[in-house]
Amino acid sequence: MSMNESAVRPLIEIKDLKEYFNINMGMFRSKPLKAVDGVSFSINKGETLGLVGESGCGKTTVGRTILHLYKPTGGEIWYDGKKIASKEDIRAFRKKATMVFQDPYSSLNPRMTVSDIIGEPLDVHRLCATKQERQERILQLMDYVGLNSEHAARYAHEFSGGQRQRIGIARALAVNPDFIVCDEPVSALDVSIQAQVINMFDELQERLGLTYLFIAHDLLVVRHISDRIAVMYLGRMVELADAAEIYDHPLHPYSKSLLSAVPVPDPKVARANKRIVLTGDIPSPLNAPSGCPFRTRCPYAQERCAEEMPPFDEVAKGHFVACHRVREIN
Repeated sequence: MSMNESAVRPLIEIKDLKEYFNINMGMFRSKPLKAVDGVSFSINKGETLGLVGESGCGKTTVGRTILHLYKPTGGEIWYDGKKIASKEDIRAFRKKATMVFQDPYSSLNPRMTVSDIIGEPLDVHRLCATKQERQERILQLMDYVGLNSEHAARYAHEFSGGQRQRIGIARALAVNPDFIVCDEPVSALDVSIQAQVINMFDELQERLGLTYLFIAHDLLVVRHISDRIAVMYLGRMVELADAAEIYDHPLHPYSKSLLSAVPVPDPKVARANKRIVLTGDIPSPLNAPSGCPFRTRCPYAQERCAEEMPPFDEVAKGHFVACHRVREIN
């Protein structure tokens, strides 16, 4: 394969991914909860794709399903041009792909020292031949995330939230991954610490050539770190475009309302901006509306929107939207 082809080929490709959970309804009946319902996207090497949406839209489930923490109900996951299908594929993929979890308080074992937490992936994948090599690697990883070597013998509960998240990031880096799913990695942290952690993600990406799927509900955070942004609503993708493009020209009614709620530091601009307030609550994924999932809260909904799901079409170069009326309303 020529250099040119490998440069163009995405590192991660998700094709029509579905993740349904069977919910027990009593009386021996169960009903599928469609947490992720036909999502497709790709991420290029060295790129950060931001995935945003309200709580319960399925964005965390997307991240976990890609890493096979949940078995996909349907669809395909491709890594570096190879489809992940067998158990061997999953095992090999997990050496190349890891996750940073949302809550640094519950994702670290309180009975393990920092050194053991970071060293655990090294042991599981047998990546170090000697104790000396293991110790050197742990100290190197701690240095990457700005922790001192004297922290190694301490326990996770002795650290602040921001430092715990650094331990979690060092653990994710231990297997020398190419791809990291960052599942709301700063939402549990103090605002003053968030910027430090996000800058660290940026630096690590440049230093180690990492590729990120960055899941968040805070659009300002996502804008700062992402190359492209995907917007999800009720298990489906509604818009995908370059970060700047989504900010300056959102086309889907849902993206517009999300962006209208982002605070602006300039009071004059803030007063001029009209906030688009959505009516009603987000429907339950157990009883999702027919057709377009957003139609029950959309100011532009028509009969057609209830009858058929809009296709996820490329309306401008690299800008995909799922809306029947996208050209009329923009």
